[in-house]
Amino acid sequence: MSLFGSLYTGVSGLRTSQNALNTTAHNLSNIDTIGYTRQQVQQGTRFYNKIGVAAISPKQIGLGVEYTRVKQIRDAFLDKNYRRELGRSAYYEIASGAVEEVEALFKELDGDAFAASIDNLWRAVQDLAEDPSNPVDQGVFMQRCNEFLSRGQAVYSGLCEYQNNLNYKIAQQVETMNAYAKRIAELNQEIMGIESGNVEWANDLKDERNLLLDELSAMGNIECRTDSFGNVLIKLEGVDFVKMDSANEILLHEDTETGFYTPYWKQLAKKNMVNGVETLDLSTAAVFDLGQVIATDRDTDIGSLKSMMFARGNKRATFKDLGMDGNITGSENPGSVEYYDKYVSQSVVMNVQAEFDMLVHSITLRINEVFKEAADRAEAEQPGTDYMKKWIVDANGNPVLDNNGKPTWEAIAIFRTQIDSMNPDDFTIENLIIDGELKQSPSLLGFKKDDGQVDQTTADALKAIFKEEKYKVNPHVNTACDFINYYNNLVSLTANFGYVLRGICSNQEVAVDNTAAAREQVHGVSSDEELSNMIMFQNAYNASSRYVNVINEMLEHVLSALGR
Repeated sequence: MSLFGSLYTGVSGLRTSQNALNTTAHNLSNIDTIGYTRQQVQQGTRFYNKIGVAAISPKQIGLGVEYTRVKQIRDAFLDKNYRRELGRSAYYEIASGAVEEVEALFKELDGDAFAASIDNLWRAVQDLAEDPSNPVDQGVFMQRCNEFLSRGQAVYSGLCEYQNNLNYKIAQQVETMNAYAKRIAELNQEIMGIESGNVEWANDLKDERNLLLDELSAMGNIECRTDSFGNVLIKLEGVDFVKMDSANEILLHEDTETGFYTPYWKQLAKKNMVNGVETLDLSTAAVFDLGQVIATDRDTDIGSLKSMMFARGNKRATFKDLGMDGNITGSENPGSVEYYDKYVSQSVVMNVQAEFDMLVHSITLRINEVFKEAADRAEAEQPGTDYMKKWIVDANGNPVLDNNGKPTWEAIAIFRTQIDSMNPDDFTIENLIIDGELKQSPSLLGFKKDDGQVDQTTADALKAIFKEEKYKVNPHVNTACDFINYYNNLVSLTANFGYVLRGICSNQEVAVDNTAAAREQVHGVSSDEELSNMIMFQNAYNASSRYVNVINEMLEHVLSALGR
């Protein structure tokens, strides 16, 4: 080998060692940078010059070391496992937080307000049964009925408000996910543009992309793969989300009745004509199927966005969604047990809304029924009596007559609906009000018949309904209970569910921390290791430098000798 060739060999060692030192310094300077991946210099030999052929092998002269690339040290398996566990942890964190919010609403953030309203109503009924004709007890009873309804509506309104809050967060998270997807698509192009010439390596941009993938994995169940050009391609819930240079944006459909958002894929949505009106068909375009079974073995419990969708549900639930009507069947028919299992029971808020509404519905309906039975008894004993009745009149104040020409009447009712309907199906908590006349004049209850006798039978019947053990919190609770225990059972079931979710959430946090620690050992920067590498590369640089100096001195001696 010529001396000049040897000089170039030494220079290649200087350059490679310098690049390795720069990479090591870059690692150390980013030791605390979130999302940074440790980088490593890969070295290789330059091409050999062939100078002849020997008996066994060709004669070659090496041209030194070559700096080939700077690669990131990552483990694809750990990345996939970490992102899956992170998404599952985010799912149960949202679900657990939803139960805690419901538990806080039961106490109305200040003591056991609603529980106290049930107890107060029960005590008022007991006092009324002891002396039905006492106007003070009648007034207290009406006051407790109003308190019970207003407190119940406050709790239900809080549940609805929490649904609205979740709905707002869903819109925000969809916007964030779209922004992340768009940025990842941009990074794909930037990285490919930088690395296409095999001169530079866009590792810092890859770190940004990997950090976005981690953030995105907490929001939804994503699948990532890298194509032959180094582009990251993403599927969300099995549908293409990020392609090579573009992203499929998630759109939001707003329900006209509830205002709830449904994320859907624009490319999968269809438009149908219904009664001459163009409607959006989301049956195949919705990002999430709220009727799917949530199970870890199916990987359906991943992503905070899905968790918020399930916690919020798809509507404001009422007692009719519990599936207590055995005449309705079919998983797509509201009011059936199958529908409850598929769409209601898996939603924390909807399930509590339906169970809570059933309690208020049952109490208000049964109290009204007691007064209706009293009016029917009085009419049977003494036709035309005014006891427990309201005579129906038209707009001019004239009595409305039935087919037999007799004045029509209706039983007095403490609880009515805003649409003035006495249909039991309309007795939902949001629709109920207290009868205005009775609220202003509780003495209209009377509890005294036309002959002056105290109606103890009605007062006792009112007391008895609170002890009827015939109410179930939901279709899958086998033991029936009375009104007082119904609320306690509802709270207990919610608390037990929250306890289970908090346990899962705690276990998931451990799993995420362990996986993150294992991943950090692979791609994290170790100061001890990098300092050792710095010493090694510095020594290599010094060795190459001394080698170049020796070759330089030899060239000077040769040139000096030739000059003589």
